[in-house]
Parts: sequence; C-alpha cells; structure tokens
Amino acid sequence: MPSQVVYDRYRFPEKFFDIDFNNQLSSDAGFFRFGHDGICYGRSSAGTPAPRPEFPLHDAIRDVTIKDRKVCLPFDLKEIIDNLRLERYANEAAMENSFRRFCRKLYYHLRPLTSLAIRKQVQKFHARNWEKRSFPHWPIDTTVESLFETVVLLSMKANGVEKVPFIWFWPNRAKGCLVMTHDVEGTAGKDFCATLMDVDDSFGIKAVFGIVPEERYGVSLSFLDSIRSRGFEVSVQDLNHDGRLFDDKQEFLRRAKIINRYGREYGANGFRAAVLYRKPEWYDALEFAFDMSFPNVAPLDPQHGGCCTVMPFFIGNMLELPVTTVQDYTLFHVLNERSIDLWRSQIDLVLNKNGLLSFIVHPDYLLEPDTLAVYKKLLGHLRDIMEKTPVWCALPSEINAWWRARSKMSLVKDGSSWRIAGDGAERAVLAYAKNVEDRIVYELSQRC
Repeated sequence: MPSQVVYDRYRFPEKFFDIDFNNQLSSDAGFFRFGHDGICYGRSSAGTPAPRPEFPLHDAIRDVTIKDRKVCLPFDLKEIIDNLRLERYANEAAMENSFRRFCRKLYYHLRPLTSLAIRKQVQKFHARNWEKRSFPHWPIDTTVESLFETVVLLSMKANGVEKVPFIWFWPNRAKGCLVMTHDVEGTAGKDFCATLMDVDDSFGIKAVFGIVPEERYGVSLSFLDSIRSRGFEVSVQDLNHDGRLFDDKQEFLRRAKIINRYGREYGANGFRAAVLYRKPEWYDALEFAFDMSFPNVAPLDPQHGGCCTVMPFFIGNMLELPVTTVQDYTLFHVLNERSIDLWRSQIDLVLNKNGLLSFIVHPDYLLEPDTLAVYKKLLGHLRDIMEKTPVWCALPSEINAWWRARSKMSLVKDGSSWRIAGDGAERAVLAYAKNVEDRIVYELSQRC
C-alpha cells in the first residue's frame, strides 16, 4: 500500500495519514514528473508516460485528488519508489545486449594482461557523453527523498496539520551517517592494508575491507584477524572479481553458494559485487545482512543507473547501503582529478538530505604519493565536518543493526506528547516534519 512505504520510511504514528492511488493505471510504464524535483518511472493514470526522461514530461502532481483527508495519487507510490531504488527505469535491454556482454567478457578476460593506461582509455570510452545524461541527476540524485517529502507535504495539507512526528533517521541526534569502505583488488592493495588502517586511525575513522575470496590473492585467517583486531570490519567482495557474477542465472546460483560459504568462514555480514554490478531480482540467493553494490548515480560506471536515494533501504530481507560518492578510481583515472572538490560537493548534497555518506576507496589506488595525499585531504575534511556537525561515523554492520532496530520501533502517544517504543529506543530521537513555506523541514525534539 502507498501509505506503508511512507510509514516504513519515516516511522510515523500508525494510521496518521491515508494515502491511496487511482487503480486505473496505464498498461505501459514510462517517465513522468511529480513536482519540480521528482522524476518518476512507472505506470500512471494521468497523462502519457514518456519513453525517456529527456522528453517533455507530464507533471502528475496536477492530478492528485484530496477527499476526506485522503490523498489519492495518480500512481502507485510503492511501485514508483521500487522502480527508482531497484533501477527498473534503466534500459535493461541495453545492459543485456549480447554485444555489450561479449565486450565485457572480453575486457575482463584481457584485463590482467593490459596496463592501467589501456584500461583507463577503455573505461573513458565507455563513459563518453556521460554529462549528457539528465537522469539520474549528477553528482547526487535525491529523487526518492523529493518524492517522499512531496507526498508527506500533501498529506499534511489534507489533514490540516503543520507538523507531524516521526522517528529520526539516525541515532543520538546525528545529522547524517558516514561509512568508509576499502575494496581490496590485488596483492599490492592487500599488502597496503595495514598502512591504510594506520592512516584511517590517525583521522579517527574505521572502515570495512572488502575481500575477494578467490584468485586475486591469498586470504588467511590471520590476515582477516589483523583487520578485525584493530576495530575494522571484513566483508566479502564478489567471488573472483571477474565481472561476470550476474551473466547467467545458474552460474550465479552456483557462485552464490560459494560466496555464502566464504561469508560464514570470514564472519562477514556484508557483500559487494565487483565493479558494482547488480541484479536485485537474484539477491535472495545471497545470505548476507546487507549489500553495498548500488550506486546513487552511476553515469561513469560500467553499469549505468543509480538508486536515486541517499538512504539505506531493504531489498527483501537484505539492507542496501548505497554508494553515494564517486569512487576513487573514477575520480583519479577517469575524471583525472587530484582534488577533493567533487567529494566535497557530494558530501554537502548528501548531508543536506541527512543521508548516508558512503565512500569506496581502494588501497590499490593509494600506492602513489599523490593519490594518498588526496585521500588524506578527504579524511581531514571529514574529520573537520564531524568536529562541527553531529555525523555518525559507523561500520556497515553498525548501520545495519540500527536500521533494522529502527524499522521495528513505533511512536506511541504519551499524554500530550509522543514516545518511541522498541528495542534500541534509548538511542532514537523524536523528530518532526514541518511545513515551512510549502516545503518539508525536519526538526529534532528538544533534549529532555
């Protein structure tokens, strides 16, 4: 139901809003607009959905009806949100084109034999014309956030209220959340992990190391213990990093069993696919608590798309922690940048939506003094932010535990105020979504 997806997002009091949709939806899905910042993909009962987001788009906000405090949308909100988060809007035919699959297989077959300079040229060719893609929005897309806020605002107007209580997104009054991830691709990167942990520790930041179980380098229990003993985390990164995990369903299922076994052996709760390839329809075969393979926006990645949100979300029983910033490899070797300006811009945009700051920085690409210096500048900038702003720096397992606990909390009436009930409620914060000049503004309750 449309109301449920809103409740799941905010943890509003039960039955606070009534949201429905006109079930006379179009048979074909397409793009349309919902307000100024909301590009949707799916079926609609009004207008004609467009085949591409660059086309003129019908604004479906004109077709919303309100009666007896019920907001009736011209689309199924859950369908639209799922279509964005799970990238159903993306051109799957292009991704599955046989020629593209052949080229990808050839590239990964030849990759060990090619130099970094050649790989960079191949990836630049693949990413050509990326700036012409209008959707998802670069460098950060917050379409999902905009859609939720628009629907909440409509519901508040329908009910004649100026603010509504909900359970804040993060624990202990944090404005946002930060997670650092290090995907270890080769032997040189593995050998640099101890030094990288020293660097992270010097800035007070812990990280998760994504380990490739097979073919790339030897993985011993002592190596994994050397990471965990210092307060860092271990996750499983693909099986052998050949870029072919999702090429064939039966082969994927075979590999998934092996990947799950490594997850148990490593004591790892999280997973990420190589090169951020993903196919959420197959995720039920993976036995992990959380995944970290979905980018927020990906015009420069081998698999284009993006989940259009800066918040965690569930795919079945698996929590998705989206990658919300540009990868170091893309920054250094595709965009040829040696500054943190792009990262700074993305950080500001994510925190403006109180989202998850998620970074991928490979030890393999920090071996040169210039790239390591850039990473240290990033860490320094993050430390400065956390000294001025309450941002929760957490390991992914900690974020997973919080998000699952929050998903089971509820708001209950306590006299004239509200109280948060459920395990972990002592860390939770009562917040309000307020209508300020026709836009949603969040406000945390005063400390007791």
